[in-house]
Amino acid sequence: MSDSQLSRRLLLAGIGSAAVAAGVAGCDSETKAPTPAPADRPRPPRSKPTPKIDEAALRRKVAGLLVVGFRGDTVSRNDWIMQAIRNGLGGVVLFDRELHTNAPRNITSPAQVTSLIKTLKGASPGGRLIVSIDQEGGQIARLNPSDGFPATQSEAEIGAANSTATTHSWAQGMVHSLTQIGVNLNYAPVVDLNVNPDSPAIGELDRSFSADPNVVVKNATEEIRVHRAGHVKTVLKHFPGLGSATGNTDFAVVDVSTTWNAKELEPFRRLISAGFADSVMAAHILNKQLDPTRPASLSHAVVTDLLRGKLGYKGPVVSDDMQAVAISSTFGRDQAVALALEAGVNLLVFGNQQVYDPNIVDETLDNVVNLVRQGHLTEAQIDQSVSRVNTLRPKS
Repeated sequence: MSDSQLSRRLLLAGIGSAAVAAGVAGCDSETKAPTPAPADRPRPPRSKPTPKIDEAALRRKVAGLLVVGFRGDTVSRNDWIMQAIRNGLGGVVLFDRELHTNAPRNITSPAQVTSLIKTLKGASPGGRLIVSIDQEGGQIARLNPSDGFPATQSEAEIGAANSTATTHSWAQGMVHSLTQIGVNLNYAPVVDLNVNPDSPAIGELDRSFSADPNVVVKNATEEIRVHRAGHVKTVLKHFPGLGSATGNTDFAVVDVSTTWNAKELEPFRRLISAGFADSVMAAHILNKQLDPTRPASLSHAVVTDLLRGKLGYKGPVVSDDMQAVAISSTFGRDQAVALALEAGVNLLVFGNQQVYDPNIVDETLDNVVNLVRQGHLTEAQIDQSVSRVNTLRPKS
C-alpha cells in the first residue's frame, strides 16, 4: 500500500470515529460533545430548526376534524359538548337511543331535537357546525315513528322497486325530516353490494339496494340528488365494500379477505367519476387483498393509494366510528387516530356509544398536536384535511 493510500484510509477512519461519537452523544446527556473537526475535514450540514408550532391555532384546526356524540336531549351552556363547539369542534352526531340501554339519547320529538340542534349551532363560530345522523331508511334510522317522524322504507325495498320516481319520493321524505330539524350531513347512502344476503352488517339489515351495481348506482344517484336539493351532504359507505362481511364492525373484527371481490368497488368508482361523492366513509374491515395488516380505515394503501390514487377521489374521507370494536379491540385510541390521519382520513367520528368519554375531544387534540410536534404528521396535512372537511359544512 502506498503512503498516499494509507493516509487516505486513516483520514476516513477518523471521520467514521467522529460520527460514531456524535451519535452516542445524542443519546446520552452525560457524554461530552466530540472535539470539533479540523477545518480541513468536511463538516456535517446544520440541522434545520423545528418550526415553532402555534398550538392554540393547531388545536382549533384539529378540533374542526372531529365529529362527536354526546348524551342528552337538551344541553346547557356549560356542558362539555357546548364548550367543545365554542372551541371549534367540527360537528356532532345524533342518536335516538343509547346503544347499551336503549334509553332515549338525543331525539324524542321533532320539536325537541329541532331546539337541541338550534342550541348546538348557536354555539358554533360562524354557525358552520356539522350536524350528522344515520338516516339510511328502514332499520337503520334515527328519526322514527316512535319519536314523531314518518316511517321509512329500507334501501333493499327501494332497490327492489328500482324506480327513479319511487326513489325520488322516498328520498324526499327522508330529506324533509332532516331539513326540518336542522341536520346537514347524512351518513347515507349505503352503496355496498348485497353479495351476501346473510351478512349481519348489510344483507340481514336490508341496507343495500342490490347485488347489481347498476341498481345501486341508479338509486344512490337519485338519493344524492334529492339530498343536494335540500342542502344536505351525503356519505358513500362503506369503502372498499362491506357487502360480503360475516360480522358487524361495531361489535367485532371483520375480515373480508376471502369473500371480497373487486366488483364491490364499482359503485364507488362510478359515483365518484360522475361527481356524486360529497364524501366517502372508510370501513373498519380488514381486507388482506388490499392491505395485509391494517383495516381499510387505517390503511394508506386503501385510502390514499386506492381511493384517491386509482379511483381519483379528491374529496373528504370520513371514518366509521373510531370507538367501534373492530378498531378498539386491536388498536389503542391514540394509535388508531394516528394511523387514520396518516392513511388519509380527514374527518374522525367518535359516536361515544360503545364507550362514553366526555374528555374525548381534549384528549384527541392532545394526541394529534403531539403527533405534529414529533413530526409524524405535518400542519400541511392538517390544513389539507381542514380544506376538505370544510366542503361538508353549511355555508355561513
